[in-house]
Amino acid sequence: MKYDIIVVGSGPGGYVSAIRAAQLGKKVALVERAETGGVCLNWGCIPTKALLKSAQIYVHAKQAAQYGLKIEGEITPDLEQIVARSRGVAETMSKGVQFLLKKNNIDQIRGFGRLTAPHHLDVEGTDYEADHIILATGASSREMPFMKIDGEHVISSRQALTLTRMPQSIIVVGSGAIGSEFAWFYAALGVKVTVVEYLPHLMPLEDEEVSKTVERSFRKMRVGVMTSTTVKAVRVNAEGMCEVDIESKKGAETLTSEVVLSAVGIKSNIENIGLEELGVQVERGKVVVDQFYRTNVEGVYAIGDIVPGPALAHVASAEGICCVEAIAGLNPKPVDYSTIPACVFTSPEVASVGATEQKLQADGIAYKVGRFPFTASGKATAAGDRDGFIKVLFSEEDGKLLGAHMIGAGVTEMLAELTLAKKMGATAHDIARTIHAHPTMNEGVMEASEAALGAAIHL
Repeated sequence: MKYDIIVVGSGPGGYVSAIRAAQLGKKVALVERAETGGVCLNWGCIPTKALLKSAQIYVHAKQAAQYGLKIEGEITPDLEQIVARSRGVAETMSKGVQFLLKKNNIDQIRGFGRLTAPHHLDVEGTDYEADHIILATGASSREMPFMKIDGEHVISSRQALTLTRMPQSIIVVGSGAIGSEFAWFYAALGVKVTVVEYLPHLMPLEDEEVSKTVERSFRKMRVGVMTSTTVKAVRVNAEGMCEVDIESKKGAETLTSEVVLSAVGIKSNIENIGLEELGVQVERGKVVVDQFYRTNVEGVYAIGDIVPGPALAHVASAEGICCVEAIAGLNPKPVDYSTIPACVFTSPEVASVGATEQKLQADGIAYKVGRFPFTASGKATAAGDRDGFIKVLFSEEDGKLLGAHMIGAGVTEMLAELTLAKKMGATAHDIARTIHAHPTMNEGVMEASEAALGAAIHL
């Protein structure tokens, strides 16, 4: 069968590409070997947030007395029910994507897709032809040779989503979004958690001021934090406990825990999909593409985690739309990678867009800083969530927003304003003079911008 566009992979990059192509009148097929919605909907973003919500409710329930509420009896987490709810949420979202695909008359092809010739894709022995083939095959957990994942003692994020019993202790190796979110989740439920990070700060991609605040928050939860620390080896002893050999500034030592979670990053799913046979250019494990995601082979495109750039679901979706609209001749604007929002759903949450202060300093760019602590927020005080702050960075030259970094309750929902501000070239004056509703956490964005102008009123 011949199609205008075949998309390989049904994650946020793939299914969004397929739907946009169908909206533009193209005959589209979507190839998926596993659950519709890819890793994000089934084994990543969505079920993880469901787990985190359960832990957050548990923490709030334990703090009920602070809000004048009396709960009689002991509150205990039921991991089996927490996981069941998470899986139900993932299933609901997957079914939602299937509905959208059917609504847009997109053919769903089950199986493993592999390029065999220009404009041809083999799926489980059946040949499909298309004018354009978009590869959106995503990524999977990276496995390190010194830390082999066995699914029981040493686990990946997928197993962390579906543990059948609560471990007494867990060592999390890596403190990016995945590692930090699971560290907070298990610590909130009472597990003894230790985070081991190779780089000098937790959440190393975030602004240092935010990273240090996260570290203090973790320590308040009695999470062990070991930065600038290298994992040398992981083994399981005769008692079934994990022994983790590490080396830090203090020297070598061995940590012990019931479970080790490997959260050291991801690798692109590009093996055995026919790239070599067609001569598709690959560098450093990523498919090389132009600004509209065309590879060096005519008719073959790639988006999402398999191309250079942030491995984020919303980035893959944006790339997919850009790619499809370029195929359709709509001349879209290329994706602006300087305006990519990023979120970590710990408590407090972390949200950022644009340059960090360290990056501006390294690049020699003159800037102004505005800060607003949530201790000064009426809404945060009323809600009992006063931890954290908003930090905004503006150009000294033209006053435009260069970066924004937040840590606090609900800051992931506040990030869109600052992302739009950066995209539109808003200045500190523009934001400071935009009336924000009171009382809201979002007022802090206005207050921080006023602080950058030296006109802070409530500090």
